[in-house]
Amino acid sequence: MITLIIVAAIFVIMGVVILIGKGDNLIAGYNTASQKERAQYNIKRLRGLIGGLLIVLAPMLFLLLGETIATTGSFVALTVILCIIVVILANTWAKKKRE
Repeated sequence: MITLIIVAAIFVIMGVVILIGKGDNLIAGYNTASQKERAQYNIKRLRGLIGGLLIVLAPMLFLLLGETIATTGSFVALTVILCIIVVILANTWAKKKRE
């Protein structure tokens, strides 16, 4: 219980830091990208996606409190679906259009 609360709090804090623009280095892949690759992305949209994902995942962690196979499976399924959606949006909606 305490561990879930701590992890959820960390997710919320990281999400807020990313959303306010101070945590671009926390975005996996973006922090190691070259300047040319970074220029391809709309950072405000990317921040919104990643920060939003972290904030949405925080309350979802409490699904694990039931400790049954069904709730664990639900958490894993929802997390995978959300991550797939975010990856697709990050590579379409958050990319700048070529000129």
